[in-house]
Amino acid sequence: MSNNNNNMLSMLDPRELTRAAVIRTAETFRWTRKMPKWRVVVNSRELPARPLVLEAAGVPPNNSTNSHQAVAILEKLGFETRYVRASATTMNREQIEKTADTESVADVFASIAQRVPNSDWKKVPTDLSKNVDHYLYGGKKVR
Repeated sequence: MSNNNNNMLSMLDPRELTRAAVIRTAETFRWTRKMPKWRVVVNSRELPARPLVLEAAGVPPNNSTNSHQAVAILEKLGFETRYVRASATTMNREQIEKTADTESVADVFASIAQRVPNSDWKKVPTDLSKNVDHYLYGGKKVR
């Protein structure tokens, strides 16, 4: 039972990791599986973010810490993190957030609507919204 207690004591909450613990773990860390999308750079080596955090904390792979939490832990400790898309394009978190700043659906539709000539807008039935089924599928008109 004392061996079990020693294992329990060596496990850390991943949020309590130190930069030194991550660096120490990274020195001997080996990953032979497919690289996950979220990665971290430690001493010029690109390593999988979540597995490294779990290994450094001494917790099992089924720990509830997800990839985004692991990335947040690593960034808080000052490590460079990367997200690699399926097309093998590497992006850091800042680039991902910039990508997320896209136009709203309403803005896209407004942009498209501006390109439609007024003569075509005049052809749209004034009761289209309430009789869309009639105009698309030939259903009965709503009065």
